[in-house]
Amino acid sequence: MLFLPVYAYLYVWKEAYLLSAVLLAVSMITDAIDGIVARKFNMISTLGKVIDPIADKLTQACVFFCLSFRWWAQLKYVVIVLVLKESFMLVMGIINLRKGRMLDGALKAGKFCTTVLFVSMGLLVVLPCLNLANEIPLVTVLSVLCCCAMLISFGFYLSTYMGGKHGVNLVPIRKDGKA
Repeated sequence: MLFLPVYAYLYVWKEAYLLSAVLLAVSMITDAIDGIVARKFNMISTLGKVIDPIADKLTQACVFFCLSFRWWAQLKYVVIVLVLKESFMLVMGIINLRKGRMLDGALKAGKFCTTVLFVSMGLLVVLPCLNLANEIPLVTVLSVLCCCAMLISFGFYLSTYMGGKHGVNLVPIRKDGKA
């Protein structure tokens, strides 16, 4: 999360697309390693389950905001769907935390969505470096793919919060901080 202001500065104001792509890749790799280490060494905590998705969403929002400076016409729906989906997730998370419970993990649809968004973001960040004659069709396809992934994820989370079973449950929050 600490890299977000630097990323935004490099991408939007300096148009240093390759450097901003490297920064984004480092962020994604460290996020993946953090999750692998937490699972491997049984270091998963309630705090980690809350903070990690927030960091992912802030990264997604920042990157798509920056990308929208270049391709607003193609990415405006991605930004709108992202804001609506994550607003719903935030509200439901707060409601359930107030009730002393939270999801005991991410849905597979949510992990798929995050993967689609991060791969798409990575491609879009490096796209200006590729010197394509016409990049708009690729941006449009990635935009539609991102919107579809977010809408599918939203549907599964909506169903889960309404009592559906998708391999993840709302569970009481443990007092010892362990997940």
